[in-house]
Amino acid sequence: MLKNPENSPRFVVTQLNAWFSAHHVLRSVDMLIRDREVTAIIGPSGCGKSTFIRCLNRMHELVPGAKVAGSIQLDGEDIYQSDVDPVLLRRHVGMVFQKPNPFPTMTIRENVLSGLRLTGRLDRSTANSVVESALRRAALWDEVKDTLDKPGGSLSGGQQQRLCIARTLAVDPSVILMDEPCSALDPVATARIEDLLHTLKASYSIVIVTHSMQQASRVSDRTGFFLSGELIEFGDTDRIFTAPTDRRTEDYITGKFG
Repeated sequence: MLKNPENSPRFVVTQLNAWFSAHHVLRSVDMLIRDREVTAIIGPSGCGKSTFIRCLNRMHELVPGAKVAGSIQLDGEDIYQSDVDPVLLRRHVGMVFQKPNPFPTMTIRENVLSGLRLTGRLDRSTANSVVESALRRAALWDEVKDTLDKPGGSLSGGQQQRLCIARTLAVDPSVILMDEPCSALDPVATARIEDLLHTLKASYSIVIVTHSMQQASRVSDRTGFFLSGELIEFGDTDRIFTAPTDRRTEDYITGKFG
């Protein structure tokens, strides 16, 4: 999957519905996610934010009883077609989770290379350059370049999260999904991740779930507000936060509920 021209559609989501067994989690969601932008997903707990981004790389279907209907096209290809390999898809659509999850007993170097090793794509002749490149893009190289053989679990929380980002970048994705990546981090580490997002969006499409209105307004180009499984409003972040068209959006971002 090749990089698109700047700001062209990357994902086209059409009438997306999702269930956990009988529980209808997402209801008829339509969204266009553009390349080389940060798209923020906001809304109260339980509104379907995490389920939505897990549908974008078919992680939702890993839950027993989960079901999806509708269409999600990535670069014009429906990712739910029977001939699409979900493992290959997840290489192109990487995920960074809420809690930093490096492999704690693996070294920093091994953590970065783990995705390539698991998919059988590790070329030992280029491993060193892949490690350095991924860590540089994750803004971590200067902090760990002399300690690459230390366990990933020895790093601080913020460094561990950037290591997880480096691990995602090493497999050369097209899209990076982030599910509240800063919720377990202190303000300094959060600022580092936010600065990193501004850098990464020059090369990737990024979708971030965040519970922080301030973070969404700082890092994203466009924002979608979810409520009870529905996409209530979606548009340019500046407009969503200054002139929302739906009263429910205004009530949420002004703190009247949520």
